[in-house]
Amino acid sequence: MPAPVPPTHPEPAAQPATDVVRWAAFGCLLVPVVLLAQGDSAGGAATVAFGLTAITVTCRALLRRSARAAAREDSPSAPRSTPRPAPDPALGSGEGAHGSDRTSRVVRR
Repeated sequence: MPAPVPPTHPEPAAQPATDVVRWAAFGCLLVPVVLLAQGDSAGGAATVAFGLTAITVTCRALLRRSARAAAREDSPSAPRSTPRPAPDPALGSGEGAHGSDRTSRVVRR
């Protein structure tokens, strides 16, 4: 039995963000064409195209940022949390003013 050949392109479910961006780009082209076909002005169609393009670019950037963050979390070499710095001995116990002995010496008038 021959070994299975790995696919050269990712599965459709593996890249849903790419599909969303492709459909959004298609919409950025289709909507102004439909508006022009229905008799809207060229300026109005251009404004709609610009707005849809701006939204698509922003969403694509956010999707890529989210994918990079998810990949960083899944990588085994990435630290799971940021280590906390060691408390400064000059500040006392490190519990703040409420945890120190100074609060018991408050003199009331």
